[in-house]
Amino acid sequence: MDKVLVVIPAYNEALNIERVVGDVIKNYPVFDYVIINDGSTDQTADICRNHGWRIIDLPINLGLAGAFQTGLKYAYRHGYRYAIQFDGDGQHRPEYILPMREKMDEGYDIVIGSRFVSEKKPFSMRMLGSSILSGAIWLTTGVKVKDPTSGMRMFSQKMIKEFADGLNYGPEPDTISYLIKQGARVSEIPVTMDERILGESYLNPVNAARYMGKMLFSILLVQSFRIRNRG
Repeated sequence: MDKVLVVIPAYNEALNIERVVGDVIKNYPVFDYVIINDGSTDQTADICRNHGWRIIDLPINLGLAGAFQTGLKYAYRHGYRYAIQFDGDGQHRPEYILPMREKMDEGYDIVIGSRFVSEKKPFSMRMLGSSILSGAIWLTTGVKVKDPTSGMRMFSQKMIKEFADGLNYGPEPDTISYLIKQGARVSEIPVTMDERILGESYLNPVNAARYMGKMLFSILLVQSFRIRNRG
């Protein structure tokens, strides 16, 4: 199947999911999609079912890693060539999916939609955090990834299998770093991301600081001892 699967993890996104998925279905019907309802306690699942949308319900909240891996297991079983991580909060723009796919066609394993790959942006804590992780990835792999914290990532069929078969393969900067070490070819294209309009992000300043510390420790130390699942 020579198509892109848009994997949309969603946890308590009742305020955004209709707009996000509706835009993909109406304006970009060339792409397939699957919504991973990650144990939402609001009306997210009801909204999707009322529309007759393709949805996989997880009985409990597994977090982004578990939800995304569920989506890639679906992609692997149905033979998709590419799969893209696409947030259910409205920050990602579907108009970039085709350019990312075109970049993938050049032979890359992962293409990242990057906020920092070209134009100069005003300083922000998000940019600082991304730069620190970028430096850690470069230090440990020799590859420069300018926006490792971007959640808009497209994966090849080879990577889909890797995520589908691997235990604890989260779509995070440390896993990207690990996959680069294993020979994955990574590229970036410039994208613009929107701010969340409705609802509340879990990445408040405290959680963001914890996340940064965890990722930095993992990239610099843990990934060197990670054993690859050859399943």
